[in-house]
Amino acid sequence: MPFEFLSDEQIARYGRFPEEPSAAELEQFFRLDRAALDALASKRRPATKLGWAVQWGTVRMLGVFLTDDPLAVPPEAVAFVSEQLGLDPAHLADYGQRQQTVYEHAWEIRELLDYRDFGSCESEVRQYVAARVWASAEGPRALFDRARVHMLKERILLPGMTVLVRLIGEVRRAENERLHALLSGRLPAEMRAALVGLLEVPDGKRRSELERLRTAPTKASGRVLADELRRVAEIAQLGARGVATDPVPAVKLGALARYGLAAKAPTLRDLAADRQGATLLATVRHLETASVDDALDVLDLLISSNLLARAERAGKAEQLRTFPRLRKAARTMASAMEVLMAVPEATEERLVSLVEVWKAIEEVVPREKLASAVETVAAFVPVSDDDAAAQWRAELVKRYRTVQGFIDPLLQTIRFRTVEAGTPVLAMVRAAAAMAKSRRRYTPGDIAAHDELITGSWRPLVYRNPDLPDGQVDKAAFVLCALMHLHTALRRRDVFADGSERWSDPRARLLDGQAWEQARPRLLTSLELELEPAGHLAELASALEGAYVRVLDGLGSNTAVQFAGGRLRLEKLGPLAEPPLMKELRSLVDGMLPRLDFPELLLEVFDRTGLPADFTHVSGVDATMDDFPMSLAALIVAEACNVGLVPIEKPNVPALTRARLQQVDQGYLRAETIAAANARLIGAQAGIGIVRHWGSGHIASADGLRFVVPVASLHAGHNPIYFGRQRGATWLNVVNDQVMGIGGLVVPGTLRDSLFILDAIHNLDGGPRPETVVTDTASYSDLVFGLFAICGYQFSPRIADLADMRLWRTNTAATYGPLEHMSRHVVRLDRIRAHWGDMLRVAGSLTMGTVRAYDLIRMLSAEGRPTGLGEAFVHYGRIFKTLHLLQFLHDEGYRRMIGTQLNVQEARHRLARKIAFGNRGQLRQRYREGMEDQLGSLGLALNAVIWWNSLYLDAAVQRLRAQGFPVTDEMCARLSPIQYEHINFLGRYAFTRADVGSGLRPFHDVPAPAG
Repeated sequence: MPFEFLSDEQIARYGRFPEEPSAAELEQFFRLDRAALDALASKRRPATKLGWAVQWGTVRMLGVFLTDDPLAVPPEAVAFVSEQLGLDPAHLADYGQRQQTVYEHAWEIRELLDYRDFGSCESEVRQYVAARVWASAEGPRALFDRARVHMLKERILLPGMTVLVRLIGEVRRAENERLHALLSGRLPAEMRAALVGLLEVPDGKRRSELERLRTAPTKASGRVLADELRRVAEIAQLGARGVATDPVPAVKLGALARYGLAAKAPTLRDLAADRQGATLLATVRHLETASVDDALDVLDLLISSNLLARAERAGKAEQLRTFPRLRKAARTMASAMEVLMAVPEATEERLVSLVEVWKAIEEVVPREKLASAVETVAAFVPVSDDDAAAQWRAELVKRYRTVQGFIDPLLQTIRFRTVEAGTPVLAMVRAAAAMAKSRRRYTPGDIAAHDELITGSWRPLVYRNPDLPDGQVDKAAFVLCALMHLHTALRRRDVFADGSERWSDPRARLLDGQAWEQARPRLLTSLELELEPAGHLAELASALEGAYVRVLDGLGSNTAVQFAGGRLRLEKLGPLAEPPLMKELRSLVDGMLPRLDFPELLLEVFDRTGLPADFTHVSGVDATMDDFPMSLAALIVAEACNVGLVPIEKPNVPALTRARLQQVDQGYLRAETIAAANARLIGAQAGIGIVRHWGSGHIASADGLRFVVPVASLHAGHNPIYFGRQRGATWLNVVNDQVMGIGGLVVPGTLRDSLFILDAIHNLDGGPRPETVVTDTASYSDLVFGLFAICGYQFSPRIADLADMRLWRTNTAATYGPLEHMSRHVVRLDRIRAHWGDMLRVAGSLTMGTVRAYDLIRMLSAEGRPTGLGEAFVHYGRIFKTLHLLQFLHDEGYRRMIGTQLNVQEARHRLARKIAFGNRGQLRQRYREGMEDQLGSLGLALNAVIWWNSLYLDAAVQRLRAQGFPVTDEMCARLSPIQYEHINFLGRYAFTRADVGSGLRPFHDVPAPAG
């Protein structure tokens, strides 16, 4: 039978009962309604009544009648129905003695419940499956489940498994062929030939043109940027963006592009003509966007790391060289000032002449020497804060040749657009580009239109270069000044790029017009907000006042809060006393956990959860290769342990050959399949008994794990604290209070982790939506508080120093006693009211994922100061920050919750370091996708360990309880699944399965029964 794409679980549950239906399932499907009870009134024999009622529940739950074996029903279902009818479940054994009765009851129930035969509804099912194929990238396995659920919902009797499998295969093939024909048919002949030509390998080259165009840059330099701009232009010249793709959904184009980006050129050459054309079109359209992003990433890194950082270092070095002269001059001036300060003040009886003063000074310091000292200080000490940048800006101008060659191609190749604030910047950059390619000399009149942007220490550099004739501006300084403004505007998104993903305009992605009108009611309900803010703000003001009162009332008994010299101090929390016998319990459990190698653990997790089913091929096909779980486990070990394929591959084992592992890596291991597998693990772990003692999953923390990246990569950054002289990346991961990783992002360097936290929270792999988000002390600002709050999250960062914290109030007349000096600042509710509509639109856009929080936070501030909308979020956030600080002061349990959750995250990070031991724990992936896949594999490996430990901890506790050990709920809450002494991660990679059947591995060291 053609069931090769179905999992064992799907085959087992199709038209069959689970081993033990849940209480919810029994209530949903076997609770007899009035119509069923009325129909049963005509039945006389107990067996007939019970059999009919069981069939009635069976078809509602399974979508089929078990006419061949009507007694194949779980005893729990029989007991549930029997209780409702007041009958003995044993009566069911007499049902079905007359086979015709069973069929008659089936027909009667069909009529009563309006069930339809599959044969009469096949076209309807085909249409449903076709719609899913067209609108999604689901594989046949997911389509099989969706079709089954659809038929259950629409009361269509399920066909045989072979019929449904064949239908899905036929529909999927037909819809994909229609999709390919539609896209391919829109390709002009010349463009088709050009796209197919990309698959050829030019003479003297080792790779095809497509492989060259889809290779992203790894370094940042003027030459690399020029090459990237040529790549952008070359891809744009293919014209793929001009081909209409409506009504093809974006998800289908994305799936085609992923396949085109991953597949080798020979594989693409062998595709059918229509599929080949559609795949190449989608791939090149994706590359048009990706190449612009790559070019601007290079520009950003070139300016921030190569130009600015080097100029600042050179400027500091120059300052150090001038320091001895400055110190000598300052000492000379100090000597003169000492004489001046010692001169007695003039009185009515005695006048002090300037001649006398100078005579006294010149006895200590000659006038010529003092004048030289004043000149030296004036030359080296800036007269304003902005002039403090003069030294590095002067050094930056010396690097003019680096930018001269690419500034005009940058504007010619990338279509920049602006908002109002960015218009003068883009005009200045256009003028600078024209100047950069010209040899003429320029005067102040030529750049008068851009004079307002030439500020601070840029002015003398541009207008008063001593090496140029009077009246001539320094072209190099002007070009560098314009480029710095462009860099700032790009980061702030005042200037943005058409056709870009990462450098696009976040304002354009906010919900607006009809889309916002349609989404608004549901979003407001889910966020518990109202269109008019008056009531909501009144509630917040009342909550804030109540929080102040609680803290002030509790100060007498709150010994942790102290005031010393008017400054607030909060004592550190000490450890809580452990329950009796807790140490003994930990020792027993640790000794009981089975000892095993990491590959064995992964295979056991795969077998028990069915996790490999979530790894579909990049083309959408489900995995059908022999021993796929073994290949997948091996690849997870190679990626998570950071050891590569060499110690994993085994030429004599088909599932572990290098070719097989590379095939699985390229086709199956990617961000979306890892996320789906994580979601399965998160859900499975939440159902283990002991897990409920650790939390409900509604508290989560976000923190970064740092990795040195010793290879050239645009997605690594400098931070000497974490990476020394090298560069690195941060894995910002989210962990819930059940100790499972529920999401994560890769951040270049340590780039303001707080800007990415909300994006990570909004893109979770699975589990319940967190209600409270805990972070470390460096991850917050008033603006971040406001964005979290309006999106429905309680933001709870750990506070390092409360004495320096500022509290905010809405009641200007209130007096807050010892907290008065900290709470003098007032929240401007009027500014929140003025921008409330836009604030709601931002919240809706973030919730629906149309815009990134990272981009929005940059957009909501300018030059370090919030915009009007940003200021509204700042004041909104100050309310919630003050509520958080007051609760932090008042509630010891709240402080412990924050500390506990951060400790959980730190413990997971230690386990992550233990797993990712290879290559000295350094990432050697050059591209963002490679980093995401490797760190995603590490996250999946972490969750697999936590799931396995949770399973065996639960079993160990049950065993100890059965033997009489007094294990309490409080003791269970203190057990942790973050243990790894029993797992061997080093040196042995034997992918063998333990023969445990449906049970568990034997415990390592089972204690003797008590007594």
